[in-house]
Amino acid sequence: MNTEITPASAPDVISKALDILQAGGLVAFPTDTVYGLGALAFNDKAVQSIYIAKDRPIEKAIPILIADIEDMEKVGMDIPEVTYKLAYRFLPGPLTCVIPKQPTLPEAVSATSTIGVRIPDHEVARSLLRAAGPMAVTSANISGQSSPSTAEEVLRQLNGRIPLIIDGGTTPGGVPSTVVDCSLAEIKILREGPISIDKIKSAL
Repeated sequence: MNTEITPASAPDVISKALDILQAGGLVAFPTDTVYGLGALAFNDKAVQSIYIAKDRPIEKAIPILIADIEDMEKVGMDIPEVTYKLAYRFLPGPLTCVIPKQPTLPEAVSATSTIGVRIPDHEVARSLLRAAGPMAVTSANISGQSSPSTAEEVLRQLNGRIPLIIDGGTTPGGVPSTVVDCSLAEIKILREGPISIDKIKSAL
């Protein structure tokens, strides 16, 4: 497979990415943390191919990225009110909310009854997500290797494994998102990231 790098500024980049995604392919693109590797969230085979491209253990769930808070209903069900309180306060940004998942989502995304959902604070990522809909996205690297912050780093690791990398320059990198389980009667912080426990509590 030939891996192409296309600048995020190219006028046809989103339509090119959309064609690949709708055909079941994978696209790497910049986010507000590192470069992500994504497939359409409801395409089981495409999501499975993320594991293959990354040499990723199959038991690890893949987070879902969406463009806007309203898109949560597409991937979650019976979403607790606390989720929206946190979402309107911190999203787009480094917060992942764990919510009950739609039963139509493939097991390749999550074998459990929940999924992690986030809105990246990055215009290229959100433009792609608005065009494509919810995507299963994880860092665009071989599992166990460093997460890439440039398109060139993605190419070094995934060359020949994926068809397209959208080059949006260097991403901020840094700390992974704070993960909050909103599916329980009482919220639980699963991972503290840039948004502290104190900020979460004060928002509620």
